Amino acid sequence: MPVGAELLEKVNHALEDIRPHLAVDGGNIELIEITDDLTVKIKWLGNCEFCSMSTMTMKAGVEQAIRSRVPEIRNVEAINGMIGVE
Repeated sequence: MPVGAELLEKVNHALEDIRPHLAVDGGNIELIEITDDLTVKIKWLGNCEFCSMSTMTMKAGVEQAIRSRVPEIRNVEAINGMIGVE
């Protein structure tokens, strides 16, 4: 089942809450896709891409913000920024 525009909009609104905090450190985040199994795929941008705190930011910030606004989301994954992980 394709993911609807409404779901994409809700996730983007959740990310808007996080972006100002990331921008303080010269970073940003981009929504890449929401898969059919309701996994959000994001891309770290700017200084966030290789930041050692990106894992903590993902758990404490990004996932929490998305799940509080869009509880049907099952998982959130970064497609980049994982130093040493392939």
